[in-house]
Amino acid sequence: MTMIILKGIAAAPGITVGPAYKVGKEEYVVPMESIQPADIPLQIQVFEEALIKTRREIIELQKRISVDMGQEEAQIFDAHLLVLEDRMLIEEVISRLKKEQVNVAYIFQEVLKKYISVFSKIEDEYLKERISDVNDVGKRILRNLLGRERKSLKDLQEKVVVVAHDLSPSDTAAMYKRSVCAFVTDIGGKTSHTAIIAKSLEIPAVVGAETVTAKTQSGDILIVDGNTGTVIINPDEETLDSYLQEEQKFKGVSEKFWAVKDMPARTMDGVSVEISGNIEFPDEVPSVKLHGGQGIGLYRTEFFYMNRKDLPTEEEHFQAYKFVAEQMNPHPVVIRTLDLGGDKFLSQFDIPKDMQPFLGWRAIRFCLARPDIFKLQLRAILRASVFGKLKLMYPMISGVEELRQANAILGDCREELNREGIAFDKDIEVGVMIEVPSAAITADLLAKESDFFSIGTNDLIQYALAVDRTNEKVAYLYEPAHPAVLRMIGNIIEAAHANEIRVGMCGEMASDPIFALILLGMGLDEFSMPSLAIPQMKYLIRSVSAADARNTAREALSLSTAKEVELFVRDRINDILK
Repeated sequence: MTMIILKGIAAAPGITVGPAYKVGKEEYVVPMESIQPADIPLQIQVFEEALIKTRREIIELQKRISVDMGQEEAQIFDAHLLVLEDRMLIEEVISRLKKEQVNVAYIFQEVLKKYISVFSKIEDEYLKERISDVNDVGKRILRNLLGRERKSLKDLQEKVVVVAHDLSPSDTAAMYKRSVCAFVTDIGGKTSHTAIIAKSLEIPAVVGAETVTAKTQSGDILIVDGNTGTVIINPDEETLDSYLQEEQKFKGVSEKFWAVKDMPARTMDGVSVEISGNIEFPDEVPSVKLHGGQGIGLYRTEFFYMNRKDLPTEEEHFQAYKFVAEQMNPHPVVIRTLDLGGDKFLSQFDIPKDMQPFLGWRAIRFCLARPDIFKLQLRAILRASVFGKLKLMYPMISGVEELRQANAILGDCREELNREGIAFDKDIEVGVMIEVPSAAITADLLAKESDFFSIGTNDLIQYALAVDRTNEKVAYLYEPAHPAVLRMIGNIIEAAHANEIRVGMCGEMASDPIFALILLGMGLDEFSMPSLAIPQMKYLIRSVSAADARNTAREALSLSTAKEVELFVRDRINDILK
């Protein structure tokens, strides 16, 4: 058999070898059947019973996942329950049933197709990934409408690599504590719930491998490299031996990472930095603590506004921030104020579509234009600040004037709370997210009026290099190691330290070992990242001296291209992790 090598997206780290187990696409073709008006009540009853049965299945699954894997993973299925409670969907099915007088299973199938089509046209990558949630719960409802059963992955007995066009979150969760040692899919992205659960299962996963189901047969031997996104079908003996060695090496290295997760992030010559976690939901706090996070370096708050028709109340904000503050106390929690806009516009704000959304009315610009919404969040953060060590941070500040305007609104909130006799931390730190080139260039001015900086590399890189990171045609130009990016980061850190304020980084670059040495050598004070990356970053920092890191950074900054920088630093990392 000929060896085939495929490239996909690395969704969960690790390396494994095993036989393929192909999972067929679950497709239902429901024929249209005319019904009599007298049959409509019975069809509605069938639909309602299918919804009730599906809800019970999901709640039972959620309970099992909560016990087996934890509350954070179980929370993923809240999105499925929301689909079941979507009045627009339910009412559209019943309305069309009465109007068209055809079987309810056919009507539901057509409405489901419409919903999936709408989601697939959304530009926001996170929201687009929610197609799998709608599809998953939709197929559950269809199965129950048709009275069908599907073999679950939980019935697997032998050690296998699951290969599928796509896997629903339900399928992925069913793999827990089973014989599945990895999985590969044709489609999917890093932000899908399937990828999130794969990381929790701590099994290698590659998604978006495009043709893997077409080129794989059940029983084929697969190598799955979740570190690089590589899948090898029927490897030759030399390749197999090489990856088996890599698999053992990775397991050994992972054990080394885990052994230091609760130790200080301190270099061999005694320089300490903070390693913090990024979160979007309060339920992610336990994972940050489990993996050794020393705080929350980025708490994204825009998801308060997702999947709802009304605006969140001040009390909702307050309760969430209070919970996180108490759970992380005495460690710091940096709350980023609302960062809507760009690719995250919401319908309830009636915002006109920008021709250039990433350069348009978003983040702090939106908040300054809507102080009613902004003040509600600021008041909640201030109120919660007495329950722990909260800090607040403004996104997308482009200059001192915007910072002053935001602080003026914050000042109004302080005065209001004082008048109302509500306690808050009078000394709460207020920082700026540096993610716009104008802010990077004037960092010395912003530092004089800020308590701390956090570098948001995801946007800073795309703005600096004129690369839309969501556009696949120019994605290859998105280079964190570009000399211009490294010099900009160096200037930000220098400006912050000259004004005696700390500077962290919360973009993807902060969790990449390739850049850890450079950033450490530049003097970055805090690295904030997804919780799973924390042990590895601690191990790396504890394995080097700050002096060596400074030398690495100095040499990297002298190189001319991103590729030269990456090759140079990769060699240094390999030497350290041997």
